Amino acid sequence: MNVWDQLVDRLARKIVRHGNFEITYADGTLRRYGDGTGKPVGMIIHDREITKKIIRNPDLGVGEGYMDEAYTLRDDDLPGFLALILDNSAHNRMPWFERPMAVLKYLGRGLAQFNPKGRAQANVAHHYDLSGKLYDLFLDADRQYSCAYFPHPDMTLEQAQEAKKQHIARKLLIKPGMRVLDIGCGWGGMAMTLARDYGAQVVGVTLSKEQHSLARERVRAAGLEDRIDIRLCDYRSVTETFDRIVSVGMFEHVGAPHFRQYFRHVRQMLAPKGIALIHFIGRADPPGVTSDWIRKYIFPGGYCPSMSETSAAVEHEKLVVADLEVWRIHYAETLRHWRLRFEKHLDEALTLYDARFTRMWRFYLVASEMAFRHAGQVVFQYQLCHEVEDVPLTRDYLYLSQDQSKPRLAAE
Repeated sequence: MNVWDQLVDRLARKIVRHGNFEITYADGTLRRYGDGTGKPVGMIIHDREITKKIIRNPDLGVGEGYMDEAYTLRDDDLPGFLALILDNSAHNRMPWFERPMAVLKYLGRGLAQFNPKGRAQANVAHHYDLSGKLYDLFLDADRQYSCAYFPHPDMTLEQAQEAKKQHIARKLLIKPGMRVLDIGCGWGGMAMTLARDYGAQVVGVTLSKEQHSLARERVRAAGLEDRIDIRLCDYRSVTETFDRIVSVGMFEHVGAPHFRQYFRHVRQMLAPKGIALIHFIGRADPPGVTSDWIRKYIFPGGYCPSMSETSAAVEHEKLVVADLEVWRIHYAETLRHWRLRFEKHLDEALTLYDARFTRMWRFYLVASEMAFRHAGQVVFQYQLCHEVEDVPLTRDYLYLSQDQSKPRLAAE
């Protein structure tokens, strides 16, 4: 074993206290870690350079090592491997040699998350302007690329995504004819639900050219062009006011330097007596930084905020938090569905992109799932308004049946 192998050996012994983990190093040395409980997880190192990369940056080294097949896992058990590492890491202190770099990353996060309009559009294009066929491999038919809602654990992905949209619609207390702004409208699924089922007039904004094109096409096919206006623009360019504002899975792309700016725009665009619902991935831990691997390969400029820093921005912009809901394992289950669907269509993914990209995408889905199961990732839903009496005094209205909660439209 070379010096880098020895350092990885020491790191693994410090991190993996529970479980059954073994590494076969490039020179054939086999070392075991943990207390021997649970399903065995085995890593086989093929490239001697990977241990150096892991020590220099564990997050980036482990992710790129999987992408490049610098190591492989027994039975390709990536879920088992990441669950073991993240679960152990959550219960152990950060190794001493990582702490100075962690401090520097935190101090530099303002630059990493600085997202003016031009940069924000480039960051969105990096992820959302990939081939639409890629998303067809794992999303539901409505292309809901955000956390589903599982009030019953045996629900299908389609049922849970529909439940998510209906739950959000109930929080918005929409009545026919209301004007709704959908910030980060994606492929238009939420906008179509609010217009078709609730009679709303919806303006959806996105920075993704691919999403904009397909969303407009879907609106035309559904005959909802008179109710939905999908725009290719930054939310900061919108100047109208709206009765309701909804944003699902977009706040993660705002960046910490822009939190107050975001909520200032929400306040300015929200009409008196209006309601906003902001749904986003957050962290149960204090403020931190984005994974280097996620920032480099998946969501440049992205950051999942803590409750404390989000609430501080809301408070400074004089909005009232009328309701705050925390979804915990719902996104883990959503990602499990996505992962299983993607794995079922790996051959099709390889016709769209190369093997390295396919391994990258699988790593992203698995790592995200395990972050929700073991590393304190959650989903926050902030219901916001101007005054304390703008929403009902109890939450009973959220749990009406779907038929009870929908307004009866004139055409019905």
